[in-house]
Amino acid sequence: MKKHLLATSAIALGVAAAPAAAQDWNLDWGGYYNTHIAYSDVSGTAIAPGADFDGINIVGDGEIIFTPSVTLDNGLTFGINVQMEAQNGGGGADGIDESYITISGDSLGRIEIGGENSAGYKSMVGAPGVGSFAIMSASVSTVAPIAHAFRQAAGSPWTEVGGNNDVQRISYFTPSFNGLTVGVSYAPGNNTNASNAGAFNRNNTYATDIFDIGLNYSQSFGTVDLTVGARYGTGDAAALTVVTPATAGPDGLDGTADDVAAVTGPNTASDPETWGIGMQVGFGAFTVGGHYAENDNGAIGGAGDQEGWSLGATYDIAGPWSVGLQGFNGQTDGGAGVPDVEYNAYKLAGSRELGTGVSWDVYAIYAENQNVGNVANNDRDATIIGTSINLSF
Repeated sequence: MKKHLLATSAIALGVAAAPAAAQDWNLDWGGYYNTHIAYSDVSGTAIAPGADFDGINIVGDGEIIFTPSVTLDNGLTFGINVQMEAQNGGGGADGIDESYITISGDSLGRIEIGGENSAGYKSMVGAPGVGSFAIMSASVSTVAPIAHAFRQAAGSPWTEVGGNNDVQRISYFTPSFNGLTVGVSYAPGNNTNASNAGAFNRNNTYATDIFDIGLNYSQSFGTVDLTVGARYGTGDAAALTVVTPATAGPDGLDGTADDVAAVTGPNTASDPETWGIGMQVGFGAFTVGGHYAENDNGAIGGAGDQEGWSLGATYDIAGPWSVGLQGFNGQTDGGAGVPDVEYNAYKLAGSRELGTGVSWDVYAIYAENQNVGNVANNDRDATIIGTSINLSF
């Protein structure tokens, strides 16, 4: 049985056993590249008059991942993980989205220091799925104008406090105890994507002193495989907030001597939090599972708070094929008397293994945003039919 349980649980990559003997640096590297060709049919009241999003899209997604490591005489393994995006970012710049060092050993467990997701994020489990086009990520927005909540509960099981991503942090994962691994993380602030924040004013930074904890349990009981993940995270809200924004002075020009400075005051918002729990069960050729998660983003009255859930099932057909059905529902609170914004997506997919590190996917997806801009019945809908070639090495 293919282990879909492990494929969707990031913590399964966690604590690697270190060899006892010393060795030279192992200059490992690898990566993946997925190329999608998809046709989108888009409609809805939230589509601007005259706009046309129907048609064929070609999308590439890939990374080159460098993972050199060395094992010392004491049995500890020191390593580096640098992940370079294979697609150009704005201005033609290549992005490094994750960059950190690791220290691991049999009895130590694993330490990660640098720009990486939290232990809570890595511990979570979502609904099982088939194929490389994920509906519980921003993938849908690459082929249709469907908005997606990044790193928050209205878009994914894998949440972070305030939606931070790959911030500079330190994480520790225990060794596995009969399938149970516990991880904790601390990040000073929420500067994202493996960038150095430098000195920052904690009084007016959205989230500081971010703590996360995650638990992941993976075990087999006869012919049944079970994986459970849970996480909690919180950070400190800014002590101050802008009461009156800065404005131009009597001359009406910004950046001149008569500008009126912003007025700040005590921040009455609550501290941001996130939590989630997910599970997958595998029996025979089937795997089923799902999750539930929330983000409390601290705004008065709950505006911007998020929740989401997923359900899914996969089946490994005898031979090279696997098929799966997956659904996701996410909601962002609009506040008192304001409609919630929703993201809903459903995917039916099949994947065929063509050889080592090579697979071919076909998929059909329906995705929608409801109440766009917190306006009732202001919707976008997309039907997507696509195929992809996926390479991993």
